Amino acid sequence: MTRSTRSIARRLALLFALVALSVFTLVDTGLFLVLRSQLEQRLRDSLDSRTEVARIIVHHAINRDKWRIAQEKLADMTPRDGTSAYSISSTNPLFNYGHAVTGTIAQQWRGDYARVTHNGTDHDLLTRTLTIPPNGERPQVQLQVATSYAPTEQALREFGLALAALSALGALGASLLSYWVTRIGLAPLRRLTVDASEVSADNRSQRLRTTELPFELNDLAHSFNGALERLDQAYVRLESFNADVAHELRTPVTILIGQTQVALTRNRSVDDLRRTLQSNLEEFERMRGIINDMLFLARADQGERATELVEVSLATEIARTIEFLEMPMEEAQVQAKLHGDAVARVNRSLFGRAFANLLINAIHHTTPGAMIRVTVSREAGRVWIAVANPGEPIMRDVLDHAFDRFYRAEQSRTNSRENHGLGLAIVKAVADMHGGVVFARSQDGVNTFGFSIMSADTARSPKTEPSAKDAQQLASRPVVSAPLKSP
Repeated sequence: MTRSTRSIARRLALLFALVALSVFTLVDTGLFLVLRSQLEQRLRDSLDSRTEVARIIVHHAINRDKWRIAQEKLADMTPRDGTSAYSISSTNPLFNYGHAVTGTIAQQWRGDYARVTHNGTDHDLLTRTLTIPPNGERPQVQLQVATSYAPTEQALREFGLALAALSALGALGASLLSYWVTRIGLAPLRRLTVDASEVSADNRSQRLRTTELPFELNDLAHSFNGALERLDQAYVRLESFNADVAHELRTPVTILIGQTQVALTRNRSVDDLRRTLQSNLEEFERMRGIINDMLFLARADQGERATELVEVSLATEIARTIEFLEMPMEEAQVQAKLHGDAVARVNRSLFGRAFANLLINAIHHTTPGAMIRVTVSREAGRVWIAVANPGEPIMRDVLDHAFDRFYRAEQSRTNSRENHGLGLAIVKAVADMHGGVVFARSQDGVNTFGFSIMSADTARSPKTEPSAKDAQQLASRPVVSAPLKSP
């Protein structure tokens, strides 16, 4: 495709020219037909006048003397250019005049009109034939008056050429004017193009100016700005993600290098080397955990959905996880109590991983001797799992980023090596994979983190969409709970 055909202004100018040419053609055709009809009518009117005069002359030619006078008058009425002719025929040769028009009859009308293609001429003739009754010595005669179509055809031809030329000029003028008008109309679009060309990785804050834009482009500009904003946020998250990954991996790598260098500075006993290798193994395990978690989050970001769903009692799954984490809770001197139950279709492994991360997060931030409250409730067609623990109040800006990757409210806390900041991010990924949302709140000295999944009944309806509004409403009020029944 050439550049000229890709130009909107040129394309619109061409379309306007075609439209104008089509309109001009229709109008010209109408004018041409009207003019031809009028010229033919005038030609018949002129023929009628000549025929009436000739009829009167022939009617009064009642003898030979008057017939000679009539012939002279008809001769005087005949133009020298041959555009008109008179002929009279009768049974008496003395009362004949001229030569009748012969040829192919192209068209006939009432009133004895006929269009004849005369032999030996390059134009048609319009004829009218009358029968004049006998009078005196003159017998009955046939009067034929003929007039040429040549002037009419010449006028129509010149008029048609003039219309064609004017139509071509009009279409050209419409094309040029439409191109000029289109260029003016597309000026805001060119300005948007200039603004868009200034967006780059070094100038991500650049946005399209939406002031004084036509309303047809205003929505497009706002949508483009929204896309730029989302891309900018994704770019910031990616930069932060890369920095966090480098930071998290740098710590174990630095420890590994340091311990290895120390081990190599002098001879070590087998026990010392075993302790060094054991410490290195712990760091390798930590690195493997970070890498596995990042691979899991990457799959979740690509829209992977939970598979191998089974219908289970969430209270049973949660109780199993609480029992599994009984030793860490004993070390932290905390307990967990479960309230409520619901049936849902989940991937048991993913659900257990998400809840374990919530419970571990609560264990790390609960004062010794406190009680962690786990609540399962149904609301808005979904099942909500909430883990609440007593603790220091959490600021709103911290809650807003609690489920972000590598986010820590306390950068220097003592358990930073065990917790690399992906636990709550994995909770959010698992909730997304089950069509749910996450929430967090801090009020009255209790911090609550949780997520939702579709209930067993809702999961069977493919039209159900996850609602962040439900999560916001749930985070703004206490969790509805009920005593747990023994399974």
